[in-house]
Amino acid sequence: MAKLTPLKPRQVIQKLRKLGYVGPFPGGRHRRMVHPESGKIIPIPMHRGKDVSVGLIREILRELGISREEWLDL
Repeated sequence: MAKLTPLKPRQVIQKLRKLGYVGPFPGGRHRRMVHPESGKIIPIPMHRGKDVSVGLIREILRELGISREEWLDL
């Protein structure tokens, strides 16, 4: 089983776009990706020089309802 690793915010955005999300839309310190059909909103932290942590990626996966393997295959 492959491990999750921290990712740059742009990499997370690219993966979400492959899942049909649009954006990112501005909003404070975080950008928001929105799924046009379900209306589900996923916030992405955009802090200069910081990666998205593995813990936050796990929470995003839980919210999306996809497995680690599906995420890594994107």
